[in-house]
This record gives sequence, C-alpha cells and structure tokens, in this order.
Amino acid sequence: MTTTRTAVLTGAAAERGIGRATAHEYAKAGWAVAVLDLDGLLAEKVAAEIAAEHGVATYGGAVDVADEASVQAAHAAVQAEVEAGRLPAVGALANIAGITSPVPFLETTLDLWNKVMAVNATGTYLVTKAFLPGMIDQGFGRIVNMSSVSAQRGGGVFGKVPYSSAKAAILGFTKALARELGDSGVTVNAVTPGAVDTNIRVGSTDELEASIVAGIPLGRTATPEEVAAVFVFLSSDQAAYLQGTTIDINGGSHLH
Repeated sequence: MTTTRTAVLTGAAAERGIGRATAHEYAKAGWAVAVLDLDGLLAEKVAAEIAAEHGVATYGGAVDVADEASVQAAHAAVQAEVEAGRLPAVGALANIAGITSPVPFLETTLDLWNKVMAVNATGTYLVTKAFLPGMIDQGFGRIVNMSSVSAQRGGGVFGKVPYSSAKAAILGFTKALARELGDSGVTVNAVTPGAVDTNIRVGSTDELEASIVAGIPLGRTATPEEVAAVFVFLSSDQAAYLQGTTIDINGGSHLH
C-alpha cells in the first residue's frame, strides 16, 4: 500500500487500548504509523504487527511523554525515519497517552496530582510542541488530543479530580492552540470518550459495570475501535474545516 503521510500516536501499544486500536485504524485508512509508548519494546512489536497486517510503513519506539528529553528523542527518531525515506512526512499526531486517578480527592497526594497532570496535560503539550514545527513548515497537519467526558461532567468512576482537571486542561489547550494556528494548514481538535471497553476496566465488578452502563443512554460502553474512528476522521481531508472542536463519543452519557 502506498502511503503519503505518517500518523504519530502516543500511548499506542497497550493491549485492548484506544491507542493500539487507533494505530490499526490509521493503517487501515492508508496512513503510515509511528507507534510511541512508554514500553518501547511493545511499541516495536505492535508496529511490526501493523506493518504485516496492513502493509504500511511503520515505526515503533519508546517515549515518556512527561519527560521533555524523552519526547525530543522520540521526535528525532521519527524524523530520522522520515529523512531516511522509511516513513513519509508526519501529517497527524494523536495525543492518546494518559493515566487515571481513581481515588477520592482527600486521598490524593501531590505526587499523584503532579503525575496525572504531567502525563495527560504536560505530555500533550510536550509532544505537540515537538511535532508541530514540521507540520507548520509543510502547511499541513492534524493534531487530535484525547480528553474525556470526565472533563465535561467532572469525576467518574475511573477519573476523579486530578484526571478530570488534566483532561479539562487539554480542552483549553486544544481551543487556544487552534485559534493561534489560524489558517496555517494545521488543525487541532479533541475527542472526549465516555466509558470504553479497555484494560482500564480490568478488575471492575459486575455491579460497577451495571451502574456505569445505566448512565449511558445507548446502554453499552464504546469499543476502542469506535473511538479510534473519530481520531482517523479528524485527521482526514474531510475534517479540514474542523478547528478547535470537540467530538463527544460517549453514547449520550454527557446528557445526564
């Protein structure tokens, strides 16, 4: 398959994760894919699987999105693949890496608060800052940031205060950067999933799952692939007039 652009994804290697599903969906749509994850060896494995399954160029490597030096190293590695002709130019960035904070507010610690903010909000900032200049130079780019319905409603079973706060920061970041970039050819949008059937739910109880589903008008949680499809759409030419927007994919749970 001939590809013309590369999609870079963070947090893209975990099994049953939104990131891995999104990497596969980009590849299905004809994108080359750069899989970045805290677990670099797993990222390499997932990249190889995607290449074999979908016939696109891939790269897999490590990144700690909360660490500026690690982000810069990951960007340099992807850029080296581009310059060597093994990947086409980067055209999309999916900021998916994140962690939750499933404890009540008074049980949180400053270390937990800082870690959740660092991975979710600061990570989105650092990775975007690394890859954005190349997009501006070529006059084309699609940046899609992972927020959450927790940013809109507050809390949630797996979110709580630090997570909701970090995801709300991502919405503000998305809108402000979209306005600043104007007609540069680079769009910045956000996705706000509700409950999704991922590894975050491992260890949950039947009673807890029933209570979650009871709050969703569609009566079920989302699949990772359903969320992934929104990322790919926001990276497509069909989404060229979407700038600074947020797409809710939560089965209607935000209506409560």
